[in-house]
Amino acid sequence: MEMKPFESKLYLSSPTMHGDEIKYIQEAYDTNWMSTIGANINEAEKMICQKVGCKDAVALSAGTASLHLAIKLAGERLYGQARVGHGTLEGHKVFCSDMTFDATVNPIAYEGGKAVFIDTEYETWNMNPKALKKAFEIYPEVKLVVIAHLYGTPGKMDEIRNICKEHGALIVEDAAESLGATYKGQQTGILGDYGIISFNGNKIITGSAGGMFLTNNLEDAHKVRKWSTQAREDAPWYQHEELGYNYRMSNVVAGVVRGQIPYLDEHIAQKKAIYERYKEGFKDLPVTMNPYDEKNSEPNFWLSCILIDKEAMCKQVRGERDVLYVSEPGKSCPTEILEEIDKYNAEGRPIWKPMHMQPVYRMNPFITESGNGRARSNAYINEGAVPDIGMDIFERGLCLPSDNKMTPEQQDVIIEIVKRCFA
Repeated sequence: MEMKPFESKLYLSSPTMHGDEIKYIQEAYDTNWMSTIGANINEAEKMICQKVGCKDAVALSAGTASLHLAIKLAGERLYGQARVGHGTLEGHKVFCSDMTFDATVNPIAYEGGKAVFIDTEYETWNMNPKALKKAFEIYPEVKLVVIAHLYGTPGKMDEIRNICKEHGALIVEDAAESLGATYKGQQTGILGDYGIISFNGNKIITGSAGGMFLTNNLEDAHKVRKWSTQAREDAPWYQHEELGYNYRMSNVVAGVVRGQIPYLDEHIAQKKAIYERYKEGFKDLPVTMNPYDEKNSEPNFWLSCILIDKEAMCKQVRGERDVLYVSEPGKSCPTEILEEIDKYNAEGRPIWKPMHMQPVYRMNPFITESGNGRARSNAYINEGAVPDIGMDIFERGLCLPSDNKMTPEQQDVIIEIVKRCFA
């Protein structure tokens, strides 16, 4: 196959507009509802409730803002209202997904809590229930768990919910990447006690920004709406009895979201087709696609990823900012493949670097199936390597171009690039 760089950059996952979005933006402009009140916000919230199956949704400025208020709400329910200048999780530990974007876990720190990272499992690349169970043995006092559904693939929610129920712990469900994905017939985002979704520019549908808090508890929805509009009290002047935030979604951004929602299922079908084409194209290579539980879940296939077989990995060493690898016949590594993809004007990405490997969280606990995942090697006793599944997936995995506007012909080029890396 003769291959040339793409004339226009092939992105990992870029926004796909359909035309309805500009109509609702124009409506906001024409009616002069340009702030955080308006028909677009109201309609977008209703449409998401109908799609996801929750009683209420609160449109906020970002998925991160949604996570922050969900975690604050959980903290207040567990430990009571915080004093001004202190978070609702002050002095408390929280279990959370290890292999995720840092937006999942940063709000724990915003609220004064300490994240305890729970290792990943190979079957879905999400929180490992066995590691979570071990974490409760070590820290039985923990009452909050934050779980993310990585790359649009639902985690093992029944097992996780059962463990949390046994220990009286609440669940904040980060469905930022998994809008439209289902677990045992239920949409992600309503499988825990609190849920959130994101409309960031690279998500399955977008608002250019924005997110939503999802709930079946109307009192929680009212609380989040209040907090997101600076916690103003019902008084004829600006009265504030608790801390608030400027987190409400703009009516203009909501216009984009409103125009995108009807196309969610179409985008998911396009993403699934991309995943299946990659899977077929790589069937003779020493790689596997990012996995999911076919019996119990249906992902939204937001990003298609591959994991290189251990024996097919060439030598690769990563520092904090730089990486080196040694090319070997018949072998490859994420760095080599990503560099080759880039040469053809296409965008790939490394897998999310696990949180326990991040310098900002280097002092936080990390729990694997075996227990404490840090400082487990012993110069005097050879016990074998302690499983660190998140680190392993990070070392051997990568995200491929998954833009739903990518043509089959363009995808064939990406498949051929990957094949040549293993030649």
